[in-house]
Amino acid sequence: MLHSNRHYEGCGREGPIRCIFVCEFHPTAGPKIICQVPEDYMSKDDFESVSVYIIPKAELFGNVITITVFGFKILGFPTRIDDKKYARNAYYFNLCFVFDAWARSVHYEPIVKKLTDFLIPMEIENTFLSQLTHSRKHQEHLVNMLSQVMNDLNTQKLCVLTGSNVTTHLKVVQLRPDPPPVHDYEVPVLLESYNLYQSDRWDLTTTQLLPYINGVNHVKKISVYSDVDNNLVKSCLQNLVYYGIVSMIPIFQYSNTYAVTPKLRNLAVDKKLQEECILAVSRVEKHPAEFRDIFNFYCNMKHGVTIKDLCVRLNSVQLRIDERNLIQFGMLEGFIRRIYKFPVVLSGTPPNEIPYSKYFTGEFSSDHICCMYEISFQQLQDSVENYPNIVFICK
Repeated sequence: MLHSNRHYEGCGREGPIRCIFVCEFHPTAGPKIICQVPEDYMSKDDFESVSVYIIPKAELFGNVITITVFGFKILGFPTRIDDKKYARNAYYFNLCFVFDAWARSVHYEPIVKKLTDFLIPMEIENTFLSQLTHSRKHQEHLVNMLSQVMNDLNTQKLCVLTGSNVTTHLKVVQLRPDPPPVHDYEVPVLLESYNLYQSDRWDLTTTQLLPYINGVNHVKKISVYSDVDNNLVKSCLQNLVYYGIVSMIPIFQYSNTYAVTPKLRNLAVDKKLQEECILAVSRVEKHPAEFRDIFNFYCNMKHGVTIKDLCVRLNSVQLRIDERNLIQFGMLEGFIRRIYKFPVVLSGTPPNEIPYSKYFTGEFSSDHICCMYEISFQQLQDSVENYPNIVFICK
């Protein structure tokens, strides 16, 4: 059931729910499907081949299980209800979601469990599932319920179910990849206005940091200004990055160099993006910069050309372009990338008179070293000027 070379098990791509079914362990007939939507999506033969895993041994009940077989990925939560009214003093059932084998399903695990918890009281109070085959009304109710869940989750990523005296909300929560580590020399940028984040839901640390996240202060400086432990600041910012509230960019310095990326072509054709860019990078809102000047500024960014060089040559003030905002917007949108400089000792031992020369290994960028020793790049460059065996590698 693989649709293309991009779709393979473990590829991390999301796919729709293909089927939802409920199965039970019948005291005489054994495991069987009692309801599924769409009807007959899971064939009787396929189900019987894997039924021993879907209605598993007692040790696995109350745990999420995932089975990949026959081009399907089956996600379930086998459940046992103990009661003497049942033939074997217990009722065993499993509500299962079915996906394509390649689809990522981990974010549906809480939903399968929550939907199972919704069905349990219905069974306890009205034998809703165990007597399903004897009640046409119950059958129609369950079919409609499962159809609603599958349709709503596939189209809207949320669903609201109302039962007898109970309402449950199902929502697909997107799981993002872990963000990269946050470094002292990086600058956090809020992706929305600061005023939107004045909320009681923030923890104390976040509340202390937010006033200092202005697109200028780097992590180490924020730690000092907010009087919060540096490691705690980095953990907090990493959490904000995970939830898409903050993005990390390099420190702005006029000695920085940048290079354009293929994404710059988006700016050339997207009128709305052009308007956002003009608004973001203009020095004065009433007299905005010309788009052609902004685009030309980006196009001139390349290896060996510093921001200072560009500002002098193109005259950013006369063009009404705020170079700091220009770089920030370009980094956030991916139009440009930072070219880092790494000091390296080519031969011999690092000079003892330079206290930070032990970091001239090619592993530490100039940003890292400058932030650590609270010096400017010009100071770093001047300190190695008389050492021909020390060079800067740009990448």
